[in-house]
Amino acid sequence: MGLNARTPLIAGNWKMNLDHLQAVAFVQKLHWTLKDAKHEDGSVEVAVFPPFTDIRSVQTLIDADKIPFALGAQDLSAHDSGAYTGEVSGAFLAKLDAKYVIIGHSERREYHAESDDVVAAKTKAAIKHGLSPVICVGETAEDLEKFGASAVPAGQLEVALQGLSKDADIVVAYEPVWAIGSGQAATPQQAQDVCAALRAVIAKVLGDDAAARTRILYGGSVKAANIASFMREPDVDGALVGGASLVVDEFAAIIRFEKHVGV
Repeated sequence: MGLNARTPLIAGNWKMNLDHLQAVAFVQKLHWTLKDAKHEDGSVEVAVFPPFTDIRSVQTLIDADKIPFALGAQDLSAHDSGAYTGEVSGAFLAKLDAKYVIIGHSERREYHAESDDVVAAKTKAAIKHGLSPVICVGETAEDLEKFGASAVPAGQLEVALQGLSKDADIVVAYEPVWAIGSGQAATPQQAQDVCAALRAVIAKVLGDDAAARTRILYGGSVKAANIASFMREPDVDGALVGGASLVVDEFAAIIRFEKHVGV
């Protein structure tokens, strides 16, 4: 992560996995596993992103047992309330002590046709309700071939940041679409190059202070075996972890990347 003051963020995106009972058992087990390993809570921020139906149960557990994990949601509506069947407002998530919300994940962009403009509207809605948006950007294999690695993610981010205040509390996640769930991660150097380009976009739109402050995560086939190599890069401040975040020992090992040899 280089010599900066950005606290690393390891975020577990559970996607559509684990019911509320499984979620409670998972969070308890993860907490115990980290305690047994003598993990220092303040060194890395840990966030979990359960399905909507699990959030209240996980919130209650985190609160009751004083578990030092942040809570996030996987999506939100651009609207505050009203006749939007199936949608969930940022106001509701804020009442559940959610700190983060994922916006613009490639699966939402692909399966739900979420445009850059929708992502921008949801980003504004998150900030309005005191949530930190985790803005996901990334290129497909076709984009990579046509435009190179950073052009599409940089363009997506520029739209998402329009109209935000310079002190907006955001997180950016770079997820090359071709790497998600493929088992084939980007190289640390590829991730660094794109994350540096994304930081330059933040500087351009929100200013240098925002760029220096904002955490940029890498996502896409992150696992315990490769996390340390990504975290050595100066512009990679953490990871948005998918499948590996559903396996307690694997996710705990990712969180403890600082203990890996040679870091």
